Amino acid sequence: MSSRAPEPRMRDAARFHHPSRDTALSARAGGRRRKLTLGSLALLTTTAILTGGCSSSSAKEAAPSTPGADSSDETSARPPTPTGPTRTASPAPSLDATVKEITDAQWSRMVATGLWRKGCPDVRDQLRRVEMNHMGFDGKVHRGVLVVNADVAASAIRIFTQLLEEGFPIRRMEPMESYDGDLNASLRADNTSAFNCRRPEQINAPFRKSPHANGRAIDINPFENPWKDLRTKSWSPSSKYAARTEGRGKILKGGLVWRAFTEEGWIWQNIKVPDYMHFDTGYPSAPFKGPSATP
Repeated sequence: MSSRAPEPRMRDAARFHHPSRDTALSARAGGRRRKLTLGSLALLTTTAILTGGCSSSSAKEAAPSTPGADSSDETSARPPTPTGPTRTASPAPSLDATVKEITDAQWSRMVATGLWRKGCPDVRDQLRRVEMNHMGFDGKVHRGVLVVNADVAASAIRIFTQLLEEGFPIRRMEPMESYDGDLNASLRADNTSAFNCRRPEQINAPFRKSPHANGRAIDINPFENPWKDLRTKSWSPSSKYAARTEGRGKILKGGLVWRAFTEEGWIWQNIKVPDYMHFDTGYPSAPFKGPSATP
């Protein structure tokens, strides 16, 4: 692949709508789920607020405060205060996903913040901006953005449709340029993200082979699902939720998030150390061949 940034150009948008009961849901795992109606989702949301979900998390977890700058140590005991752009609540509890090619303006910001630089995979034309709704820890539906490879966009939409319908909370979902390309800042903000050709001191794999650098990896709720950084011998961004016990926003083997991703052919924590937030489609990264990989 060429290490030169491709010439930017304007692109058209393609739109995905929320799957119907007779199509997307009937195809999922032998029809084990049923589509939640608006009333059911509202009831689920109300129940989650009243009972704190299925976990023992306290009310403080729903109104988090920011960990210190060195958030990988044992003192980082509470989730972070969001530090990125202000989110706006979405009026309807449907995914309402839209897939767009990366605009010149967004690509310029990505390059300026170091998300793409010489030596990174030449993926400008392969990346897509997926705008979609998600359930927040506040029990409301918010609009989020993931930047992923075009060949996993449809799969990601199916996965996050299921997570929204089941009321799984995601604290934030913003592209990495919102955090100046700084992985640690994104982790501290409990931000769910995908594409990131990470800085040399923040990577575990060579640029060209990395699933994140190719837009085929997604990190979900990093604070609730930390990873073990062997370079510092500590959990990042915090050790508070390192134990794999039930809890709001946590990923457990056999649980909702694990099933949604693995049924689509994704791999959980595809690394030799615990990395509970991370799903990817394989290492070294290659074109995705999962179910219905293209729209």
